[in-house]
Amino acid sequence: MIVIDDLHKSFNGQYVLRGVDLTIPAGKITVIIGPSGCGKSVLLKHLICLLRPDRGRVLVDGRDVGQMGSRELAQFRRRFGMLFQGAALFDSMTVFDNVAFPLIEHGGMTAEQIRQRVRRVLALVGLPEIGHKMPGELSGGMRKRVGLARAIALKPAIILYDEPTTGLDPLMTDAIDKLILAMQQELPITSVVISHDIASTFRIADQVAMLSGGRIVAAGTPEAVRQSTDLVVRRFLEGKSNPETDETIEV
Repeated sequence: MIVIDDLHKSFNGQYVLRGVDLTIPAGKITVIIGPSGCGKSVLLKHLICLLRPDRGRVLVDGRDVGQMGSRELAQFRRRFGMLFQGAALFDSMTVFDNVAFPLIEHGGMTAEQIRQRVRRVLALVGLPEIGHKMPGELSGGMRKRVGLARAIALKPAIILYDEPTTGLDPLMTDAIDKLILAMQQELPITSVVISHDIASTFRIADQVAMLSGGRIVAAGTPEAVRQSTDLVVRRFLEGKSNPETDETIEV
């Protein structure tokens, strides 16, 4: 379980997070939604202590991430896999070498064990025969799949997805959604997904949380959030302007 407790973060005097409170249940898919620029990715980075809060804390299985030293933090981060927006593959490496990279970096495996693990995770994401290809030869959806294979290579307990369907067409978006659901069924993991794709959110989420104005304004089952009477939530889900800023929200 992950508990985010009264989390505050500002940059150059501009507040992004203003007291975020959220519990992320173990073994479930939690999708955090909200308008572009509301701080979703900033919140995600606090979960693995890429950013430290100005105030508040993040607890993972009861441990305060912000209080960890560098050695403990390095070990702790092995529990996480992360799929970045653009997959963040190394263009000069083959698909096989990209997926093998974290296994080699963390050590403790023979070359044969690495080969078997890479083949296994590539098969899990539906790409068993492309280890020899370069990232430049792949479609956007295939790059996302390879990024996910690399994210699960170390058998993480928690996977963080940062806008996994951004830039994909509807068919590929549906394929990635199905892949996220398949990973949840195949592996004993907790998933946290950052998204502003409403349709995708309600296809995959066990819990939905909406971030707006630096705070969580709604959290619960997809149906509970869909039925929310909060004006900010309703307008976001309907793709209307935000009454607090009078700006058009991108969904």
